[in-house]
Amino acid sequence: MEAEILKTDEPLVITRTPQRVKILLVDDQPENLLSAEAVLDSLGQEIVRANSGREALRHLLTDDFAVILLDVMMPEMDGFETAALIRQRERSRATPIIFLTALGRSEEHVFRGYDVGAVDYLTKPIVPEILRSKVAVFVELARKSALIEAHADLLQKKNVELEQVISQLRRAEDEITLLNRHLQSRVEELIAVNRELDSFSYTVSHDLRAPLIRIEGFSRALLENYGDKVDEHGKIYLERVRSASQRMCQLVDDLLNFSRVGRMDMHPERVDFCEIARSVATEIQTRDPERQAAFVIPDHVMATGDGALLRIVLVNLLENAWKFTRRREDAGILFGITQHDGELTYFVKDNGAGFDPALAHKLFRPFERLHSASEFEGTGIGLATVERIIKRHGGRIWAEGSVNNGATFYFTLGGG
Repeated sequence: MEAEILKTDEPLVITRTPQRVKILLVDDQPENLLSAEAVLDSLGQEIVRANSGREALRHLLTDDFAVILLDVMMPEMDGFETAALIRQRERSRATPIIFLTALGRSEEHVFRGYDVGAVDYLTKPIVPEILRSKVAVFVELARKSALIEAHADLLQKKNVELEQVISQLRRAEDEITLLNRHLQSRVEELIAVNRELDSFSYTVSHDLRAPLIRIEGFSRALLENYGDKVDEHGKIYLERVRSASQRMCQLVDDLLNFSRVGRMDMHPERVDFCEIARSVATEIQTRDPERQAAFVIPDHVMATGDGALLRIVLVNLLENAWKFTRRREDAGILFGITQHDGELTYFVKDNGAGFDPALAHKLFRPFERLHSASEFEGTGIGLATVERIIKRHGGRIWAEGSVNNGATFYFTLGGG
């Protein structure tokens, strides 16, 4: 299908070229013009007539033609002179010219015609079929030329647009490269800062632990060795000192663990989560044999991860479940596996105190507690430690629950 360039507000597209091109007939005899027009009418093109060479030149000032049929013998300006002037103009220099003459095909006239740029030389009387077929060739050539020109214009425009896009992409790429360098620099700075913070936390916690142990030890020694020399108020004060130092030691231990899990090397392996869960549950029950709670743990739930770190996860989650179900006579704690959005998901569920869902976003923040110390002991570090371990495994953790209706902690392990 032939095409032309259309200029619109939208990107340029190819559509049909004009179905009609112009053919110029030049002859000083009106009957010859009518005769030629009748022969060419079936081509369906626009026929333009000129009675002289001068009139033909005037048409060429404003219009382009697929082909010019030019009579040789005309008064004032013959066909050869007209053709020479046509060829002098840049716009019509390549327009095909077919000479029509009644002078015959003498070599002199034929050579002169070709010399001034004719593409063919026909003698009168003209055979209609021959004239029509020759003109049809140049009509089709003009239409194909228009198509090529249209494609060339479109290609040129698209090339300009492409160069602009490439230039924009290069600028964007340079900006992205610069931003990436800046981002990488910031990431390296943050990594260094985090390492310094972890190191600082570990050092401070480690250095605090020794004096706290001594405080707790000496207060206990005072009570045991000099209790008969201290009145009741003094004993109460010493017990408070011991209790506070023990709580502080626990906090320091939790901080050390929190820092340690971010520094430990990872050693991924296939682990039996159920075996770990049963071991942790046994330890918990051994420490408090008077408590009654039903642990439900399935068989052979496998996972891939660092066994030591995953044990810390279950220790924290199962100890929390044990702690928050202490007021339930029918306490139940369930460890299991499920699917969440097509992802393998582990969970620890209990029927204990639960929590306010509106405060769920605080659960994994260090030192955040949703229950008072008088209700349930704790430092607020355990769940933050769990989240850090889960993230190191490429997973995520979240919780669901409500007040007095228990809680369920879900977690994934990335590819594990």
